[in-house]
Amino acid sequence: MAQFINTAFNGLSLSSIILLTSLGLAITFGLMRVINMAHGEFLMIGAYITYVVQTIFEKVFPDSLFSIYYFLALIVAFGVTFLLGMLMEKFIISRLYGREVDSLLATWGVSIILQQAARSVFGMQGVNVKAPSFLNGGMTVGRCTFSYNRLFIIGLVILCMILVWYIMYKSNFGKQMRAVMQNRSMAQCMGINSREVDTLTFAFGSGLAGLAGCSVALLGSIDSTIGQSYIVNSFIAVVLGGVGKLIGTVFGSSIIGFANIGIENYTSASIAKAAVLLLVIIVLQFRPQGLFAIKSRKLDE
Repeated sequence: MAQFINTAFNGLSLSSIILLTSLGLAITFGLMRVINMAHGEFLMIGAYITYVVQTIFEKVFPDSLFSIYYFLALIVAFGVTFLLGMLMEKFIISRLYGREVDSLLATWGVSIILQQAARSVFGMQGVNVKAPSFLNGGMTVGRCTFSYNRLFIIGLVILCMILVWYIMYKSNFGKQMRAVMQNRSMAQCMGINSREVDTLTFAFGSGLAGLAGCSVALLGSIDSTIGQSYIVNSFIAVVLGGVGKLIGTVFGSSIIGFANIGIENYTSASIAKAAVLLLVIIVLQFRPQGLFAIKSRKLDE
């Protein structure tokens, strides 16, 4: 039972990380239909910003204030990646709407540039982030131990998911965003500035990737390729759950996370990845639009 609970907790932890990296893709890819291959690099930027903020706190501020660096890093990481997303949309993505292959190649080039820039600034070797003191250790229940940093990440993911849900489905901007993505011409006729909505939507998705980078920084070493470790699973989660559906992204991330940990527990990491891909292929054979497809009513057949 203890082994089962630990495995389930590890699966929940991995699912939460995949979900956090997928939330931004659920917006940029799911709603905007932009294949952003640089999404993983925005995650990398968020992780490196966490390291930079930590370094500044170590050198400038007293030790008693060190633990609050992480909360500032969350704000800075979201702000920086939000601004970078705005610039990328204005100068690159805005010229490639409706051209999926071109956007894929262009964003892939941006990802290579960002990776090389990270190597030039921080070097080839990985850097490490020190967790705040309140995240050290773990909570022990019987023979099971739940680390505080993973519990914190799960809580952060829940807050981000609630925030995304509120913005997408309850806020005025979310209504404008969904209107533009569903019928751009009609939204423009209603007075919605579609260009501004495009820019803010892409920037918001990029900012979520920065937050994901902050959480990933707590789990291991940071290098220029850290984003590539999560981008594939994130795309799979969005496609498996149903492109454009937030609930689908949640279920897709959960399936991938729990399946990976569960199968890896009895076999190996490589076999687990292959089994998960096989599972996704089988599901998509029967549900090509994903588990939760968008239902729409066509007026003109």
